[in-house]
Amino acid sequence: MKQYWLVKQEPESYSWDDFVRDGSTSWTGVRNFQARNNLRKMRKGDAVFYYHSVSDKAVVGIAEVTREAFPDPTAEEGDWSAVELKPVKPLKKPVTLAEIKAEAKLREIALLRNSRLSVQPLGKTEFELICRL
Repeated sequence: MKQYWLVKQEPESYSWDDFVRDGSTSWTGVRNFQARNNLRKMRKGDAVFYYHSVSDKAVVGIAEVTREAFPDPTAEEGDWSAVELKPVKPLKKPVTLAEIKAEAKLREIALLRNSRLSVQPLGKTEFELICRL
């Protein structure tokens, strides 16, 4: 069964445009156990929102998991994981954090409850609602 996710990245570090230009990327560098465990739950074909954090604070595109969890090559020590993602399409209009906060049906999503978590699960209904926004 398809799962839905949100990954966060500072656009100054690696923007949606950078991701599209590259055509795919290994999602590396995650050093939070909860986020790592979420990476390990991702399956090939899962849908992923790409969220610009810090400056833009908006969902800007949809990606897809193309390779399931593997050892993070950037980790010098510890048990860390990465996944491979490819861009699917930009959103017609970025969905801002303010718009998400204003939607009562989204009050329980991780983005609002645990804002520092860089890899977050979403339900299908939540994912579709954000797409409609």
